[in-house]
Amino acid sequence: MNSRGTSEGETLYCVYVAIGQKRSTVAQLVQILSEANALEYSILVAATASDPAHLQFLALYSGCAMGEYFRDNGMHALIIYADLSKQAVAYRQMSLLLRRPPGREAFLGDVFYLHSRLLERAAKRSDQTGAGSLTALPVIETQVGDVLAYIPTNVISITDGQICLEIELFYRRIRPAISVGLSVSRVGSAAQLRAMKQVCGSLKLELAQYREVAAFAQFGSDLDDATQALLNRGVRLTEVPETTTIFTTSN
Repeated sequence: MNSRGTSEGETLYCVYVAIGQKRSTVAQLVQILSEANALEYSILVAATASDPAHLQFLALYSGCAMGEYFRDNGMHALIIYADLSKQAVAYRQMSLLLRRPPGREAFLGDVFYLHSRLLERAAKRSDQTGAGSLTALPVIETQVGDVLAYIPTNVISITDGQICLEIELFYRRIRPAISVGLSVSRVGSAAQLRAMKQVCGSLKLELAQYREVAAFAQFGSDLDDATQALLNRGVRLTEVPETTTIFTTSN
């Protein structure tokens, strides 16, 4: 929706795959897309929590096949898998019913291959084959923010980076609630301007230092001037997303 409101280039077709979500949540998403007139270039594939496990398992592949249609015909598409952790749970349920030997966290050993095979289908075709593209954004729901669990670490090792969100930042009205320390981009710096690299590099270091110092500052009030200056700057930096408004043609 943001791309359609800020640019007049080629149409970006979107495929949203909802796995294990409530029907009311899916209905709200359809309403949001309808109000933004985004359904004309969007596809919604839903296997809700009330659907059988095998449908939740296969829904991702159905959505991926639809995205590949646009890619193979010279168009650009974006597919969002929400989320892979629900699909992994459905796959575990099916495997245990089939009495297949479980591994770590009762998942099968080939769950990594399951997700890597799916995500590697997102690619950019050459100019000789149509120049179409398919971009995949997998979503993972962690347990109490544990990014070192089995499924999150598998997906992190497959993708080109990750954006980690923290519920504590969300409740503090810091939105988007992005964890700077845990979020990584392996290709972001290569696509940035030199000036942007210089600014972002120092900002990330300052935010990481602020988070570390802020945790210890809660135990005492006697802080030196340098530490207090670091805390003040960190507070201002974290308040920037809260006070920033993104303007589009519809504002």
